[in-house]
Order: sequence, then structure tokens, then C-alpha cells
Amino acid sequence: MIFGRGRFPAAVAAFETAVRSQDADAAEKAFGQLTTTVDKAKDAELHAAGPRLAALLAEVPPGPRGIVAVVIGACVERGADATACAPAVFAQAREAFAAAAVFCEAWAAAGRGELPGHEGEGLEEADFERIGFEPVMAWQSLPQFEMACVAMLNSPAVRRGTPGKVELRASVARVSELSGDPFKCLAYALAVLDDEPVVAIDRATGAGFALRASGIGDNFQLHTLLADALVGGGHLPGRAPSAEAVAMCRDRPGQTSTTGSFNLLGADGEWIWNEGCPADIPVVDGVRLVVLDPPPYERSWPAGRFFPGMTGDLVLERVLAAEESGALLAQVAQPVR
Repeated sequence: MIFGRGRFPAAVAAFETAVRSQDADAAEKAFGQLTTTVDKAKDAELHAAGPRLAALLAEVPPGPRGIVAVVIGACVERGADATACAPAVFAQAREAFAAAAVFCEAWAAAGRGELPGHEGEGLEEADFERIGFEPVMAWQSLPQFEMACVAMLNSPAVRRGTPGKVELRASVARVSELSGDPFKCLAYALAVLDDEPVVAIDRATGAGFALRASGIGDNFQLHTLLADALVGGGHLPGRAPSAEAVAMCRDRPGQTSTTGSFNLLGADGEWIWNEGCPADIPVVDGVRLVVLDPPPYERSWPAGRFFPGMTGDLVLERVLAAEESGALLAQVAQPVR
């Protein structure tokens, strides 16, 4: 059966059996079959395999564990239940980042200089004895766990309800601090806000707007959707993004060029950089407060979604009464830059 139809399900079953019986040779063979057949598997086969592999993940040896997490991510991207898969992937990702922190500390203590590449560039056989097999393998597996976790976090249900996100974020931040690698995709995915109240106030007119943001990966995406809601919606003057740019920031695949409509600032007077994410925006009176100033220069960028598998949205809920926007604007500092 492994050579005909049903090759991927057969590989999953063989891998489960080998891992649970701790048969290293059989597990290695089944792992090879698993990774070479996943791309041609049918959706129904992937739907069934995702939770099964997630349930097995903690028993998978450190070497192939990150790759198996990527396979689970591929299953989720093709429709497997993300909420069933995410807890196990997050748990093993936390362990990998915790062990990778041990690796980074030991590497620095040994005076080894620049950290090695995740594919092993710069590693020596002696490092496995000096530092330990599991910390070394954890360091090498971080790109795989980052990819797998982002696949889980594309799901709004996972972002809203899966435990372990706070602990995972702390583990990622620790390794980022030790290594200088921001693991930007995972850090931003963990910071994505859903049903988040955002207030935008136009400094020049004092007009204020209550909005609600979900699934927005970075502030380029936020800026484009904000310009669509306020300029495209006829509430403020300026250059509105194209319908194509807006669709690509919501759910349409691809990117297209757009030009900024505003300069975004926080209540502290600091610029809100397009390269950042909405979670960076300071909170005032329980909402993310964005102050809109004219752009100091023309800025263009490829409009689209930071996470292509994540649907984004920004909904204008109401225009604020003058006294509401005035009270908020009174708390805003002058621009720092």
C-alpha cells in the first residue's frame, strides 16, 4: 500500500507505530516516507493526520520533531483542525525555545563567538558533548517550529483560545535576547490582535473614529485598511488605497503597490512605524489610540497581508462625538520626531 494509493496515511500509521514502540530504524524509514508523501496527500488524508501527528509529537525524538511539526502545519494549512493540533505544537515549541536558550547561554559561556546557523553551519562534533544533544537539536529546530506555530496562529480560534501563547511568547523573547534573532514571523503572529478596539483621531480636524481590528499582521496592513475606512469611506480627505490593495490586505492573495495616506503616531508622540505591528500601539482609556497627521513625505509599499494565510479586517464602528475625540486628543503629546 505504501507504494500505491494511500501512501501518506500508511506513512503516518507506520511512523506512529515505530515511534511508540521506540523502533529507531523503522521510525527513520517511516519519517522519510512521511516527508516525501505529504505534498501529494489528499485533503481528507491531511485532515485526519494532523491531530494524530500532534498527539504523537511529544514522543518524537528531538532530531525529527521540528520537521514533524512542519508536517502538522501543512495539514492545518490544508484544513486539519488547528485547535486540535495547536496545543501540542505550542508545547513542543516552548520546550524547543527553552532548550535553545540553554544552548545560547552555553555557547556564549564557551567563548564560541557568533552563534552557528540553524542548519549546522559553525557547529562541531564536540559541541554536542559540551552543550548537550537536545539543546543543539533545539537550536537547529527553531525555524521549523516558527513555521509550524505560524500555521497554527493563522486560525482565529487558535489565537483567541489556545493556552500557552503567553509562555511561548516569553520563551521566544528570551532566545531573541540571547541570539539577536527577533524570530519576527512568530513574534508578530503571537502579537496579532482580534476584536481589538482601535480609535483613530485626525489631529487637524479633531475628528475621531472607533474601529475594530482583527488578524492584522503589521502596520503596513493596518495603515492601508485605515486609509480605506477613513479616506475611502469619505470621512477624511486624502488619497485612498485601491480596491485591489484593500482586498489583498483582507483575504485576496498577492500584493500591489499603495501609497501612504497618513503619518501614524501614538498618544506619547512617538511615530507608529509601518514596520511594527498593531500590538505596539499604546493603549489610552482601554483602546489603541492612533493619531493621524499628514505624511511628512510620500511612502509607498506593497500592500498585502504580512501573513498570507491570515484573514485581516478593520471595521469602522462609529464616528466619535466631538467631546469624545476632544477628550482623547487632550491626552496626546506633540510629535517627538
